[in-house]
Amino acid sequence: MSSPTSPMAPPRSFIWSRRIFLTLLAGFVLVPVYVMLSSSLKPLSDVTGKFRWLPSGLTIRPYIDIWSTVPLAKYFMNSLIVSVAATLCSVVIAVFAAYAVSRYEFRGKRVFTVTVLSTQMFPGILFLLPLFLLYVNIGNATGIALFGSRGGLILTYLTFSLPFSIWMLIGYFDSVPKDLDEAALVDGCGPLGALLRVVVPAAIPGIVAVAVYAFMTAWGEVLFASVMTNDSTRTLAVGLQGYSTLNDVYWNQIMAASLVVSVPVVAGFLLLQRYLVAGLTAGAVK
Repeated sequence: MSSPTSPMAPPRSFIWSRRIFLTLLAGFVLVPVYVMLSSSLKPLSDVTGKFRWLPSGLTIRPYIDIWSTVPLAKYFMNSLIVSVAATLCSVVIAVFAAYAVSRYEFRGKRVFTVTVLSTQMFPGILFLLPLFLLYVNIGNATGIALFGSRGGLILTYLTFSLPFSIWMLIGYFDSVPKDLDEAALVDGCGPLGALLRVVVPAAIPGIVAVAVYAFMTAWGEVLFASVMTNDSTRTLAVGLQGYSTLNDVYWNQIMAASLVVSVPVVAGFLLLQRYLVAGLTAGAVK
């Protein structure tokens, strides 16, 4: 005897439609990953020939050759240093700026928040030439090499991740009760102590979400990295072009390198997923 259907249960047609849609969506996502993985395990002659869903032979040689065809380790280190530094700077500055906006009243507060948010309206390519000229002129006037250096690239990524980070943390700090600050002040903490000891621990999900956003923005950026770097400071996003030469394109190595450089982002997302979801949804319901 079949169990009675709950009056709140969705109709059977909706359930099957959802299953079909999710199956198609999973295929849309997983098929390209399978093509990348299978191509990275094939010899170059098999990749450039007729495509086969089931490879005739497997080899890990492309994963070995990717480190010698181009200086992938150097590019990997450059990307790691730039992305981590830009993330740390963005998080630290955004925490203090968002806390000041959320907790204090000052002249020009609304103008500041609107200006921070409005910077996201402009495409990044509009800032390419101004930043290039600015870095070159600063280098000529002061001798500080921003163009072609990791420091210049960190500042560049900071200009893009910081406004959104501040705006996002303002909303999160607004959802943290101000009673926590007042309790910390009563216990003898100053404003800085209240922020670091009480508010920041309560805002960990939002801070993690900001950190993931800043890191992913810097890790996969191509346009500014292709202009603002040289051979010694080139990042992964630009360095992958080295597998394409005038004589040949090493498709199997490109696929292998693409999977390798995706590991830090995927691993970080999986480890911080619960904090990321909580941070992105914080403040939606009060």
